[in-house]
Amino acid sequence: MKLLVAEGSTVTHTRFDRIGEHLRPGDLLLVNTSGTLGAAVDGTWITGSGVAPVVVHFSTALDDGTWVVELRNGGLPMFGGAAGDRVEMPEGVLTLLEPYEPSGQRLWKAKPPVADVVNYLWRNGRPITYKYVGKQWPLALYQTVFANQPGSAEMPSAGRPFSFELVSQLAATGVLIAPILLHCGVSSLESHEPPLPERFEVTEHTARLVNWVKANGGRVIAVGTTAVRAIESAAQPGGVVAARGWTDLVLGPDHPATVVDGLITGMHAPEASHLLLLESVVGGDVVQRAYDAALEHSYLWHEFGDVSLLLRQ
Repeated sequence: MKLLVAEGSTVTHTRFDRIGEHLRPGDLLLVNTSGTLGAAVDGTWITGSGVAPVVVHFSTALDDGTWVVELRNGGLPMFGGAAGDRVEMPEGVLTLLEPYEPSGQRLWKAKPPVADVVNYLWRNGRPITYKYVGKQWPLALYQTVFANQPGSAEMPSAGRPFSFELVSQLAATGVLIAPILLHCGVSSLESHEPPLPERFEVTEHTARLVNWVKANGGRVIAVGTTAVRAIESAAQPGGVVAARGWTDLVLGPDHPATVVDGLITGMHAPEASHLLLLESVVGGDVVQRAYDAALEHSYLWHEFGDVSLLLRQ
């Protein structure tokens, strides 16, 4: 797998298994421990005007036991739903309650067919995929070596290239690794739209380690935009604190990151709000330089594509 390293005006092309050459003893990698759900389930949408086949994407578990869902067919979102519409699914019926966002009907708050949705998805679901993925891959290929808490609708894919062997090699050279949690919702909505609130947790251990690394001159490098959003949601003027719950933090050039010094990330589409987050960490010039080089050297995009390491000077 290709790795693009961008720092200041320098761009280096290498392989991901050589990432240790660009890390230092005392650097800290923040890794997302969220596991990917088989969040796509087939059903039949029953509306006032008839029925239609549909794929339900389970996006986010809400505190009251309902879920945020997206209805799709033929790879496209389906609109025109109404509160009270039902979707017949394996083991029961999903009921649309109300639009999750007042401004649209792409995402719905819904009552799921069973109470234990995570186990329901293990039995009946499959990974969410989009048109750029040519075939259906098993759920195991959507898990990272760090995953231990299922909850993401889509894979926190920046951690995918890591192997247990590579993690051991990095640890042996003095690179530190700490867990962080953010459950990812569906990514399909992110076309010139800000990310929605997501559930996260920063433990006391991780908060203390981040503060220690910063105080001793090490770099904090987030593995993925999810890890950036989680740790920056726990940032206070005096340092990082333990935190958990929901984050609605939206990072960008007008709201720069204050904790992370770099990130490992895949290649994001031009319309994705993720690009603004990248700029919040390393600046617009570095991001533009990295993406120009990625296009010139035919890097692969999306969750099974190549990876970049972007560093703040």
